[in-house]
Amino acid sequence: MSSLRGNRTGSLAGLHVVQRRGLGGQALSFLQPRLTTDYRTARHITHDYDREVLSEGVTALLAVPVVVEGNVRGVLYGAEREGMSVANRSVERVVQAASRLQQQLRDRDQAERERLRIELRSLPTARASAPTVADLSGEKLEELRASYAELRSITASLSDPALIERMRHVESRLAALSMPTAAQEADVQLSPREVDVLGYVAIGLNNGEIAAELALAESTVKSYLATVMRKLGQRTRLGAATEARRLGLIP
Repeated sequence: MSSLRGNRTGSLAGLHVVQRRGLGGQALSFLQPRLTTDYRTARHITHDYDREVLSEGVTALLAVPVVVEGNVRGVLYGAEREGMSVANRSVERVVQAASRLQQQLRDRDQAERERLRIELRSLPTARASAPTVADLSGEKLEELRASYAELRSITASLSDPALIERMRHVESRLAALSMPTAAQEADVQLSPREVDVLGYVAIGLNNGEIAAELALAESTVKSYLATVMRKLGQRTRLGAATEARRLGLIP
């Protein structure tokens, strides 16, 4: 949970809800609103988050998923301490707010897709005699790496499969420009998110800045880095970035 209003405690701040767990987890899994009028005694949900929810004195709880093109982009919650019914106007308001947010996200996605299509059309085609890392100055190389990291961040926010595929091709072309010719074939397999995090480490961002760029919790960034360091056999985040670059996993 990233935003709260009307709360009395901080028990719900930053709560991570997973699919099928709790009321919000059901909304995530079934892509439909879920309501319980008596949270404490509800039998149709798991009670993984009782401590956090009941600490707020919540009696009734509503969870409405924000779904755009079949993908859940968020969940809006409504809670009452006095009880709630399906006919309650609070339920209607939350559902209407989710509907407005869905349309806003659709419009934003469409505008972003159009902007990216224009930018992609303006990119030069790849040439057989593309420059290598040795042809790039230090300043230009760092700018290329920063652009690569930002491009991966943008790609991760897209939902159009065809556009994602085109973006991945552009990423590969940018990466190829900065890979050292002596880069080894890596046996290590990194997830897309691990590559995203390492890409930002490589250009000097701290964990908080990476979390902001990728819309992640800082603890999640730290978890990704711990996994990456283990995979690459490194003790520090910078060591992991250096090793990943040597192996050709990031530019």
